[in-house]
Amino acid sequence: MLSQQQLDQVCVVLVRARNPNNIGAVARAMHDFGFRHLRVVNEYAVPFATARSAVDASDVVAGAMEFDSVAAAVADCTLVVGTTAVGERALLHPLHALPEAAAEIRGALELKGRVALLFGSEKTGLSNDELSHCHWLLTIPMKEHEDVRHPSMNLGQAAAVCLYELVRETGVHAGVGVAAAAAAGEVERLKTLLTEVLEETGYTRRHPANSDEAQIRRLVLRMGVSASDVPVWMGILRQVLWKARGAEAGKE
Repeated sequence: MLSQQQLDQVCVVLVRARNPNNIGAVARAMHDFGFRHLRVVNEYAVPFATARSAVDASDVVAGAMEFDSVAAAVADCTLVVGTTAVGERALLHPLHALPEAAAEIRGALELKGRVALLFGSEKTGLSNDELSHCHWLLTIPMKEHEDVRHPSMNLGQAAAVCLYELVRETGVHAGVGVAAAAAAGEVERLKTLLTEVLEETGYTRRHPANSDEAQIRRLVLRMGVSASDVPVWMGILRQVLWKARGAEAGKE
């Protein structure tokens, strides 16, 4: 089993979850497996009081935090993992089956990082923009049926299976001397500064197809920047931006 400290490093993030009973089912699964940190991203207030299925999980529901964006919900996390049923979607992220994904997450927990596990809307899952905040994705392998086009679990079931897999076994050990990963908030600030540099240098005008906000975010995430690297990259980009603005001013 994971230690209590490791359990507390995991945040379950529900994005656009609409049914209070589904939220309650997730809270109960979290309680049953020892997880305590629930975060909900929604444009409107969630009626937690009606989450009747959260039997014995009132502490999880009471401690749930509400955010108005995925970026805010994962800002303090060093690993952000999205869940998907895949279907016919063209994925832009590495995809791991749940057993392999659980091993990767446990490895991140050994490194003391905070992990966000994202679950999308009951009807549509996570949007491409929401997925752009993820380092990689996981899927739960399911039996294919001829009469079911895209097999998937409901929200409570999916959360329960994923959380069970995390606590089912241990044995993953962190490498010695591995640098701590950058938190999502730091990655977002780096993405914002990089976008500013691209705009100032004219890159976004010349190559608009390569300058979509979500695309730049995925690019920065794939760099795997460590916490100690972020200030270095921020310094480099600020210097580039200063030079670019100075050159532009000299033309006037």
